[in-house]
Amino acid sequence: MLTDARRIGVVGNCVAGKSTLVESLKSLGYQAVNIPQEHSVSPRFWRRVNPDFLVYLSCTLEVARSRRKIPWGQERLDEQWAILTDAREHADMRIDTDPLEKEDVVKLVLAELMATAGTTKE
Repeated sequence: MLTDARRIGVVGNCVAGKSTLVESLKSLGYQAVNIPQEHSVSPRFWRRVNPDFLVYLSCTLEVARSRRKIPWGQERLDEQWAILTDAREHADMRIDTDPLEKEDVVKLVLAELMATAGTTKE
């Protein structure tokens, strides 16, 4: 049984892997939440969730298109990255998911959660 009670927030651009990561963490007993920051008009929307640990995921347009059929282009991705700036700057962990399989992303996050267990934010 996991004893890590931290609330883990996950932000990132569309198709970066947020839902997949959150589902995986929840299945392992973590309190994880997908924060749809990239669709918010407020650059600080993620703060309303008040996560104890914030993960920022990103991927390029090319990789996003290989993962899912999307009707938008680089301009929209750039807009998402702009609205995610505050979250990115405050993230405890940033992951470029382009070269990674979903299992690799989960392993990276789990390793960081284990490494930082018992620590608190100042």
